[in-house]
Amino acid sequence: MSNKNHMLQKLAQTALLAALCFVSFKFLKIPIPVPGGGATALHIGNAFCVLAALLLGGWYGGFAGAIGMTIADVLEPQYIVSAPKTFILKLCIGLIAGLVAHRIAKISYSKDKKYVLKWSIIASIAALTFNVVADPVVGYFYKIYVLGQPTTAAAILAKFNGVTTFINAVVSVLLVTLIYNTLAPALIKAGLLYPVGNK
Repeated sequence: MSNKNHMLQKLAQTALLAALCFVSFKFLKIPIPVPGGGATALHIGNAFCVLAALLLGGWYGGFAGAIGMTIADVLEPQYIVSAPKTFILKLCIGLIAGLVAHRIAKISYSKDKKYVLKWSIIASIAALTFNVVADPVVGYFYKIYVLGQPTTAAAILAKFNGVTTFINAVVSVLLVTLIYNTLAPALIKAGLLYPVGNK
């Protein structure tokens, strides 16, 4: 396949995964109202952000998650003000997953299923642990310094976000590990997935 066709295919796959991130957050979430205003949610959107990074690499995966979930935020009145924060955090999730999976472990070059399974789990945990810490912390300061909310309301939301983000992370690690280790070999066999980075 030529470089141009390869790039077009990767962009199409990025768009598809961005759509999956969007759908999973927009339609497959359980909203949780927070006392004092604001909202948080149980969802699997981050799983598809990590999946995109495992399949396509950190930058493509990060942009898939960032674009898909930011659009979902923009289309929801209670989340629209969080859209810039969402874009940055989801991009970081993808970059971290891609760094661990492809720069450190180079999983797309390995044919050892146990090795790939182990490192896909490690990459997922690394990326989503970052999110468990960063989402409530960044959200707290974002609410105070960007949106001008009272400290008490921001602290309450941060606590709720911490709990839901942790639950989302646990579910997402399990889900992305299962999907990636089932899907990637099939895509490689079909000629629809190429190694990420240099060997």
